[in-house]
Amino acid sequence: MRFEADLHIHTVASGHAYSTVMEIAQAASEQGLKMIALTDHGPCMPGGPHAYHFSNQAVIPAELFGVRILKGIEANVVDRKGTLDLDDFRLAKLDIVLAGLHTLCAPYGTRCENTEMMINTMKNPWVDVIVHPGNPEYEVDEEAIVKAAVEHDVALEINNSSLTVSRRGSVEHCNNIACLAKRYGAKILLGSDSHFALSVGNFAQALQLLTNNDIPVEYVLNTSVEKIWHHLNRRKNRRR
Repeated sequence: MRFEADLHIHTVASGHAYSTVMEIAQAASEQGLKMIALTDHGPCMPGGPHAYHFSNQAVIPAELFGVRILKGIEANVVDRKGTLDLDDFRLAKLDIVLAGLHTLCAPYGTRCENTEMMINTMKNPWVDVIVHPGNPEYEVDEEAIVKAAVEHDVALEINNSSLTVSRRGSVEHCNNIACLAKRYGAKILLGSDSHFALSVGNFAQALQLLTNNDIPVEYVLNTSVEKIWHHLNRRKNRRR
């Protein structure tokens, strides 16, 4: 399985990442990627950028080193209604919106409450991808989450960082989500969740998980730039 894009990448603006846009784009080019997304954390994350940061991404070129640059966000869910920590005016200007449940941002709850919160997030018309849904800090009904992702046409991420250096205990949950995605036909996105340029485009562990579960290539968005554009364009009418 070959990948054309990495759509979950953090720059120094996230406050706990260590590479610039130029360094990231050059690393992506060296990896042979055609597209990347800059997805710094939203303002509620400690050390995260001000909301104005996301509007000002317009100054970044659409292409660097031959790599298409999407301007986006990894928005933080801040309540059980699925509210994000960036206003609709700014979300409207972004190419891609990732959303996830993060410590210090989203409230902890029961399995039922966490499931409801994640599904409410999928209902948000700005959300394209739910990141690291297998995070064991927020236990959810994984079958209900996958069914909701299909219903609301939102992709679910298999996060390579969750399988290596962060969110310990994610492997079992990610395996189950991948299997359920295959059963119900949910879209999958592999994300590096890179916080340093050398990990851009690194999906090794996530790819092994897909291989172990015999996930077909057609389920995986970032194997094709065309599939990515088709997914991102699906909600234009609702967003208007």
